[in-house]
Amino acid sequence: MKKVLCLNNISKVGLKALPTSYQITTEMTEADAVLVRSANMLETKLPDNVIAVARAGAGVNNIPLDAYAKAGVVVFNTPGANANAVKELTIAGMLLAARDIHGGINWIAQNKHDLEINKTVEKAKAAFAGTEIMGKTLGVIGLGAVGALIAGAGGALGMNVIGYEAAPEGVLPIHKNKLPENIMFASTVEELYEEADYISINVPLLPATRGMINKQSIALMKDGVVILNLARDAIVNDEDIKEALLSKKVHRYVTDFPNYATANMEGVIAIPHLGASTEEAEDNCAFMAANQIVDFIENGNITNSVNYPNICAGPLVDGARLVVLHENRENMGPDIINIVAGDRKVLQSISKTRGQYGVTIVDFIHPDHECTPSNCMGETIVSLAGVIRVRPIKARG
Repeated sequence: MKKVLCLNNISKVGLKALPTSYQITTEMTEADAVLVRSANMLETKLPDNVIAVARAGAGVNNIPLDAYAKAGVVVFNTPGANANAVKELTIAGMLLAARDIHGGINWIAQNKHDLEINKTVEKAKAAFAGTEIMGKTLGVIGLGAVGALIAGAGGALGMNVIGYEAAPEGVLPIHKNKLPENIMFASTVEELYEEADYISINVPLLPATRGMINKQSIALMKDGVVILNLARDAIVNDEDIKEALLSKKVHRYVTDFPNYATANMEGVIAIPHLGASTEEAEDNCAFMAANQIVDFIENGNITNSVNYPNICAGPLVDGARLVVLHENRENMGPDIINIVAGDRKVLQSISKTRGQYGVTIVDFIHPDHECTPSNCMGETIVSLAGVIRVRPIKARG
């Protein structure tokens, strides 16, 4: 019986993806894997029995990725599962910024006891007039799962769309068909800054993106630009956005990650982190996270990991499988494969590396058709410099 610990309330739809041979536990000391949403794990030391952590969402700032990688714990996230929810909220934020809907609704609430409100509203409404988004230019920074959908929606609403993707591989094929046909691609993010009336930020928080929207980048933008940040608050420099709002260089700043500074700024439309907070998104994220955990536990396959390379050897149908997590060292994969092949019939082998870490999977037939930690691992593999965790898996059936 495999056991999964949930650190937050996880969608029942997602939990139903777990096979009947899996059980939800409340004890970390007996869990094989952990499902988490927003719980802070940065100071959480995992026991050796935990081999995987799956974040039911995209952001992983609440998980110590490298510490867990060094401990042989694979961390997953669920990119794209909440993409439609974030797209819809981004479009809503853009419309709120274009038309002072929020101000108008507040005026109604403040004057609701006016018996002649149907008349006085005609005089008051001029204060809340805005502009249309049709024909305006939407700049989308990051054309991944979310950004591609936002670009497509902008195009469908009659906007001119300019996109920028910093990843060396460019826009992935899976996202290209979501883009509008007439999208323009900026060769630099600075080019996008200069062209866009609305700028949607869709990048992870990394050292390279922290504070990327700052005094220097804002200076390149059009006067009256609207900045939409449903990614992470630290991507935008608080002091610089405050100054830009006061000078009217930036017309509105829409953020789904309010903090004390932005919550008290004029010109900010602050949303209480609702990007992925829809029933559908929570179901999708939990379902994806649960399936990723099961595939890793049952087959050693890794999909959407954020601290180890993705690797797929397919389902284990015969013999045994050895899953080795290791450091990215020269010849590590071939050395492991050669050791396993010493007195066993190897059916297939695959090795992947990314950054500091690697994964090697070897399928084989053991001479006595048994696979236990002692006869599958062998002291040779365990003692190899750079090996972090070795896990044998027996074929079911």
